[in-house]
Amino acid sequence: MTRLGEPWWGRRRAARFASFGGASRIGAALLGIATPAWTGANSNQPTVPTMLTALNAAVAAKVDGIATTVVSATAFTSPISKALEAGIPTVTYNANGSTDNPTNGMAYVGQALFVSGQEVGKRIAAAMPHGGTACGIIAQPGSLNIQPRLDGANAAILAAGKGLKVLHKAGFDSGASQSQETTSIPQFIQANGSKLQGVFAVDGGSTALLGPALAKFNLTSKIASGGFDLEPATLTAIKAGQLGFTIDQSPYLQGFLPTLYLYLFLLSGGLVSPPETDTGLKFVTKDNASPYTSPTSRFEGSTQEQKLIPRSGAISV
Repeated sequence: MTRLGEPWWGRRRAARFASFGGASRIGAALLGIATPAWTGANSNQPTVPTMLTALNAAVAAKVDGIATTVVSATAFTSPISKALEAGIPTVTYNANGSTDNPTNGMAYVGQALFVSGQEVGKRIAAAMPHGGTACGIIAQPGSLNIQPRLDGANAAILAAGKGLKVLHKAGFDSGASQSQETTSIPQFIQANGSKLQGVFAVDGGSTALLGPALAKFNLTSKIASGGFDLEPATLTAIKAGQLGFTIDQSPYLQGFLPTLYLYLFLLSGGLVSPPETDTGLKFVTKDNASPYTSPTSRFEGSTQEQKLIPRSGAISV
C-alpha cells in the first residue's frame, strides 16, 4: 500500500491520531503496508477544490483505500465513483453529502448531522423563555459538515411549542478563517446580544469563541448557549461557566474506524465490508468537562502519547 488518502479540512487532531495509530499498526503487521497519510485542505485553503484535488490524486496514484469527508452535495460523487471503479475501497466520515441524498461511498462513519443539530436546538429551546429569540453561528454556510446542524437546530427551536423565533434562519456567517471569527463573533454578540435569549454555534472554531464573547458583554447568565466539538478554548469556557454545553461527536472514532474498516476490507479480500456507523452524540457540560482536559490524551486530540487512562466509578448511559 502506498498510502491511505484521507482528505479533510483539519482541526480534528484526535481523528488524525486515531487513523495513524492502532489501525495502521494492524495493517502494517498483517499486510506490510505503510502508515496512512493525511492530505486535504488546511484552514487557509479553499475547502472543496483542495479536497477534490487530493482525492483525484489519490485515485490516480492507485492507493489501497480512501477515507474522506464529503462537504458538497454533488462534487465528490464522480471522484468516489472513479475510486470504486478502480477497485479502491472508499468510505466517508464526519460528513456525507446532503441529508436527503447521501453520497456514494461504501459506508459512512460519523454523526447524523441534522439530528445532532436538532438535539442542540432542543437543548437551547428548553432553556429559553417563551417567545424568545435564538440565532445560530456558522463559519461556512452551505458546507455540508455543518449546514445540516444549523438546519436541524433551527427546526427544533421553531418546533418547541414556546413561540420561539430565529433571528437569522441562514445563521450568522462568522467567516471561514479563525482571524475572521475572532473579530466577527464578539461584534455580533455586542450588536445583537440584547435581542437574544439563545445562541449556538455549529462549528468548532465559532463555538470556541462564543463563550468568551458572551462573558465579555456580561451575557452568560442571560442567554442559553452551546455548540459543537472539543476545542481547548471551548472546554475552558464550559468549565468557567461561559458556555452552556458542547457536543462530543467522537472524533477519535471518526478517524480510527474508517481506517480499520479499510484494512479489514483489504485483509479479507473484500468479504468484510465497511458498516454504516453512527459515532453518537454526547453533551459536555460543566459537570462532566474535566475528564476531557485532565489527564491529556490522544483520544481528544491533546497529545500523541499512547497511554492507558484508568477510570473508576459507576457508568451512566
